[in-house]
Amino acid sequence: QVQIVESGGGLVQPGGSLRLSCSVSGLTFSNYAMAWYRQAPGKERELVASITTAGGRTNYADSVKGRFTISRDNAKNTVYLQMNSLKPEDTAVYYCKGHNAYTRYEYWGQGAQVTVSS
Repeated sequence: QVQIVESGGGLVQPGGSLRLSCSVSGLTFSNYAMAWYRQAPGKERELVASITTAGGRTNYADSVKGRFTISRDNAKNTVYLQMNSLKPEDTAVYYCKGHNAYTRYEYWGQGAQVTVSS
């Protein structure tokens, strides 16, 4: 059974930092590209950042470039999202997704709330 579990969300003041973790089990983690998405109230889900299977390439939404960093540890079956200089507009539920380019299987986590407010 595949499980994808996000953690590390919470309430932070503007300018602060948070690190989200996404722990994956039940699949061969190193075969899956990973990504973080977010969905704010009343808005569509959007891609925040992605990382290739071995971590050699990353991609970011323009709105988070220079502030967020995605990384992965294939030995721990975990992907991270380090978020710095947080802004109120970063408030959203953040979702972790795994995607296998060969099988086209994809799996989503349940989401973690991030709230940026003073």
